[in-house]
Amino acid sequence: MTRAAVLGAGSWGTAFAKVLVDAGNDVTLWARRDELATRINAEHRNEDYLPGVELPAELVATHDPVAAVRDADLVAIAIPSQTLRENLAVWAADLPADATLVSLMKGVELGSTKRMSEVIVEVAGVPADRVAVVSGPNLALEIAQRHPTATVVACADDTRAIEVQKLCGTPYFRPYTNTDVIGCELGGAVKNVIALACGIAQGMRFGDNTLASIITRGLAETARLGERLGADPVTFAGLAGLGDLVATCNSPLSRNRSFGERLGRGESLDQAQEATHGQVAEGVKSCRGVLELARHHDIDVPITAAVEAVCFRGLTPAQMLELLMSRSMKSES
Repeated sequence: MTRAAVLGAGSWGTAFAKVLVDAGNDVTLWARRDELATRINAEHRNEDYLPGVELPAELVATHDPVAAVRDADLVAIAIPSQTLRENLAVWAADLPADATLVSLMKGVELGSTKRMSEVIVEVAGVPADRVAVVSGPNLALEIAQRHPTATVVACADDTRAIEVQKLCGTPYFRPYTNTDVIGCELGGAVKNVIALACGIAQGMRFGDNTLASIITRGLAETARLGERLGADPVTFAGLAGLGDLVATCNSPLSRNRSFGERLGRGESLDQAQEATHGQVAEGVKSCRGVLELARHHDIDVPITAAVEAVCFRGLTPAQMLELLMSRSMKSES
């Protein structure tokens, strides 16, 4: 039986740990709060993040990261993207030498503009082909409820990607493999920003034409940036591109979409954060990193720039709409 660890007991980390158990692995879930780990072990639930979901009795939670990763063949990391470097610096020395490291995070690091797999490679001191990425339409609650879904396991080493695919494949969770780590990670990071824009439009009571336009043009700017970074354009038509984008932009389960709705209704960033019990949507954290990355490569990302301006520069949702709609006319292609 394969030994797996998941570092991060939020909604997606807990859901992925459940997937790994259902796939037949011996799984330990690390929780930042000791009381949460205790409750998971006693109640087999994580009501803080996955209310109403019964967790497998075989899933063991711990507050001790060293115990979590001990003898693990696979270590999946599911923490807020902007905290990865700090946490991994503490954990790196205890990671098993041959373990596959799996990023469940979707973001671009502020300052360095590195993707999450790049941060893992740098901080953990491991080769890039030892790091895999899981991306796609990964709404955690639906997966935890065993709704059928497909996802992507991306790794530069196709053999390792296939190994991870086998370890997390279940009757309800169907992973596909890909070697385009850049495209899969970029699709996962930018879609959170585009979902904020869709939420803002929804909060302003605009309809499906508006949402479809934002989704489509958001995909276009993601693909432009991806092409410059060396991604395979086909990736953006797949699960880690269009699939993840559609789910995150349309679902009420999407924290980014819901957070954007509050902004669209006129709430400030602080008010929206307070209403969501201090949980900031990942797109809010990543929009500056994505924008910085795009500007470094001289790529035009108007929706990302507009979302960043609403979040951090005082632009109102109405001004955002005017800014986007008044751009010069051009060919779609």
